[in-house]
Amino acid sequence: MSTEAVQPSEDAVKFAYWVPNVSGGLVISNIEQRTSWDIDYNRKLAQIAERSGFDYALSQIRFTAGYGAEFQHESVSFSHALLAATERLKVIAAILPGPWNPTLAAKQIATINHLTEGRIAVNVVSGWFRGEFAAIGEPWLDHDERYRRSEEFIRALRGIWTEDNFTFRGDFYRFNNYSLKPKPLEPLPEIFQGGSSRAARDMAARVSDWYFTNGNTPDEIRKQVNDIRSKAAESGHSVKIGVNAFAIVRETEAEAKAVLDEIIAKANPEAVNAFGHEVKNAGKASPEGEGNWAKSSFEDLVQYNDGFRSNLIGTPQQVAERILALKDAGADLILLGFLHFQEEVEFFGKRVVPLVRELEARREASQAATEVAA
Repeated sequence: MSTEAVQPSEDAVKFAYWVPNVSGGLVISNIEQRTSWDIDYNRKLAQIAERSGFDYALSQIRFTAGYGAEFQHESVSFSHALLAATERLKVIAAILPGPWNPTLAAKQIATINHLTEGRIAVNVVSGWFRGEFAAIGEPWLDHDERYRRSEEFIRALRGIWTEDNFTFRGDFYRFNNYSLKPKPLEPLPEIFQGGSSRAARDMAARVSDWYFTNGNTPDEIRKQVNDIRSKAAESGHSVKIGVNAFAIVRETEAEAKAVLDEIIAKANPEAVNAFGHEVKNAGKASPEGEGNWAKSSFEDLVQYNDGFRSNLIGTPQQVAERILALKDAGADLILLGFLHFQEEVEFFGKRVVPLVRELEARREASQAATEVAA
């Protein structure tokens, strides 16, 4: 198959990468990771990603050390630095209701929106780590209360961005005739969220532009997509889906699997089990008794967001075909983590993205021919 550039169509699957603004990389393993959390590394990475066909970068929000993440840069200011170093890349800044008030977030993001010609987006994180909230003196809400607060947060953001004399009466936030000027450029900053609980999916179906889900098989992704989109249709809303994946792309499948085996063999059992304990407890606190990581094995948890389960591990051709399978299941965006970010993002852009675009073009051509024949 040719790897010459194919112009993506409007419905082409989009690519994002996790910004390593937190130390320790994207796996809880003692394997060598040629990835750095510092700004110089991340500026260069953002530029490489932009050249390599990536549409978005997602910054992480952490307040305390743990699971190998000893150092963390703040997400909004770090996102702005990456935007200043690029020209087209959109950066999604993670924001955590509780530490952030919607007034502050709305003003921060509106300003960055103007400074970067609209390339900033927001990921509203409802929170799963109780110990982190305790460490910074923030009240810890019950599971579904956290999502109710996040929904109010999003409604407040949109109200501030679109209305003058904005008034809002919620359980968590209240506004009285508040007007923010200047408001963001149109279109408004996109709002992302994650989760897999009933509360998370219902919130996405009502208010979010994008819903991030943990890595999984195409069949399991399809179930979530169908559930969210049917609920969204009932609300007169539409939502796009992003799927987490950890990519290990090598010239042979054996090489890629050997890297995966080494990551797991060198996993830090204490840190993986501690992380698993926290996230599984968070899921058990939901009314249905399970969350994002309910069915995650030890091996799955070595990658924070079940990225191995999406199975983007193999040759460029295998990975491209599996991305198409995730797209067929309803994924609009693939959110990627890598072991050695700079060189692997560049390799992914050269060897995988062109194959995906060619597969998409062939699919569209075949569908067009079928429609003509009919």
